[in-house]
Amino acid sequence: MKLWLARHARPLVAPGTCYGAGEIEADAAHTLEAAAALASALPPGLVVFTSPRRRCTALADALAVLRPDLPAARDARLAEMNFGAGKDARDAIGHAAIDAWTADFANHRCGGGESVDDLLARVAQALAEACDAGRDALWITHAGVARAVRVLVDGALPLRDAAAGRAKRRPSARSNASRSTRRRCARLRENAHARGCP
Repeated sequence: MKLWLARHARPLVAPGTCYGAGEIEADAAHTLEAAAALASALPPGLVVFTSPRRRCTALADALAVLRPDLPAARDARLAEMNFGAGKDARDAIGHAAIDAWTADFANHRCGGGESVDDLLARVAQALAEACDAGRDALWITHAGVARAVRVLVDGALPLRDAAAGRAKRRPSARSNASRSTRRRCARLRENAHARGCP
């Protein structure tokens, strides 16, 4: 099974804006460019899922125009991390909120939204279903989801100890789910393709 990951086109937000799961439009011209690049690169026979956010569905719709064989189904589990009250904030999050998150990176719920573990759990569920289906797939999604896939496939979440400023690996509360997902998707790492995801 191969999983292709495509991030939505450049969002139309001011630099420094924390938008997470918020409804933000993507640059229309960049969306069409991305769709054209995907249309020429993707093999036939993929099953396509998209985040329900407009910046992703716009790319999925543009791709389907160019490649009618690749219609997309929406999957809420592919949405970006929800930062709760912190979303759509610009320069208003503050050092205290950032410090609280970095002190407990896996479990802290930014702005009352999701924790990193929450994001990992829903992505793990979608990934396990994709692996069980055994079909090559494309997910049109967000950078946070793409990073979650890497964490789940690679097996450990690199967390940063903010006080010491050193990186360390620490299993999250979802480590059992991610181990199960890794067992089902043993070949996913060597077959994974990333398009537009950092």
